[in-house]
Amino acid sequence: MTAQEAEQRIHEQAWIGRTPGLDRTRELLGRLGDPHMGLKFVHITGTNGKGSTAAMVSSVLRKAGWKTGLYTSPHLWHFGERFQVDGAPIADEDLGRITERVLKAAQGMSDPATEFELMTAVAMVYFQEQNCDLVVLEVGLGGRLDSTNIIPAPEVAVITNLGLEHTDQLGDTLALIAKEKAGIVKPGCRCVLYHQSREVEDVVEEVCRTLGVELTKTDLDSVQILETSSAGQRFSYRGETYQIPMVGAYQVRNAATAIETVEALRRGGWKISPEALNQGLATASWPGRMELARRNPDFIIDGGHNPQCMEAIAQSLPQLCPGKKIHFLVGVMGDKDYPDMMDKLLPLAHSFVTLTPDSPRALSAEDLAAFLEGKGAKATPCTSVEEGLRTILAQSSPEDVICACGSLYMVGELRHLLGLC
Repeated sequence: MTAQEAEQRIHEQAWIGRTPGLDRTRELLGRLGDPHMGLKFVHITGTNGKGSTAAMVSSVLRKAGWKTGLYTSPHLWHFGERFQVDGAPIADEDLGRITERVLKAAQGMSDPATEFELMTAVAMVYFQEQNCDLVVLEVGLGGRLDSTNIIPAPEVAVITNLGLEHTDQLGDTLALIAKEKAGIVKPGCRCVLYHQSREVEDVVEEVCRTLGVELTKTDLDSVQILETSSAGQRFSYRGETYQIPMVGAYQVRNAATAIETVEALRRGGWKISPEALNQGLATASWPGRMELARRNPDFIIDGGHNPQCMEAIAQSLPQLCPGKKIHFLVGVMGDKDYPDMMDKLLPLAHSFVTLTPDSPRALSAEDLAAFLEGKGAKATPCTSVEEGLRTILAQSSPEDVICACGSLYMVGELRHLLGLC
């Protein structure tokens, strides 16, 4: 089986209409010999920042000399990006071979495994084969019933910034969502929590207290940004100075979460030197998140796709490019709170170019443009990412700034068109 065939076969198993739960994953991994049981994990959930935090923690672990697996979603351009060992995506031949094995194991299940459950099984088999010392594991949706939660107690359970998302499945309040996310906390692990609303923290504190789990919260009051530019940021946290190549004030707060996760691992006996921490943060890469893709004009790509992400973008852009005209290339999902998302960007925008992301859930470029024009903005709908890129470059001067955001579904194609992948 080729890698392309593997991706196609996995995507055929849609999750829509299926009952959430761990039984299918448990059965499938059992048929594969329970590859996850011999692995160690850092398990990360949240609404925003979980991917960036995972990338930073993974980079630090690699610098410390640990063979590190990384499982994230979605991918930006190549399906194999979801399954990485020591920073390298799975080889096509391994993806095809392991997927074929997983699909054979899944045959005959009375309740067939879903797309993400099959991907999780591929990841576990691959990380076992690669003899990973530690796997940084990002949940797909929620936590308690996410297929990644089949793992035993992780070394550290990490909960990043939470917002209202997937409310039909996770609950319509932050407290209910926090309860679902905190389902990854298990007796015997440590927990790191991004400092946030009292409503969320009360839930996580109670879960940790009930399970006897050590809880550490980030101290965002101690974060001080010392220097910021398009090349990255230098900041201090709890009196120590660090550097990250990522821009946006929110990435410094994600870095604080990564630092606390590393400290929790150290308390658990993992050897990670101060040099490895500093070097890992300084070389961490997470494409498509406030990424400077080109210059003249500066072209920033961010996969932000909810109101919290848009607020972070709106806070970061004036600091990064004060006084410059900002043009937005945007596409959104119709089931997101796109009016609130666009309200965050409208005060900054000189113009918009709108796209229809490649998803059945997408809001059309025409409908988004009409909404923005109704708010008094200039908006041009385009029929493809390539047309949108040409249009916004033609509308922009070399001294302007372009920001592409609203959906991860268009980030990969944009990066490809700009020669980044």
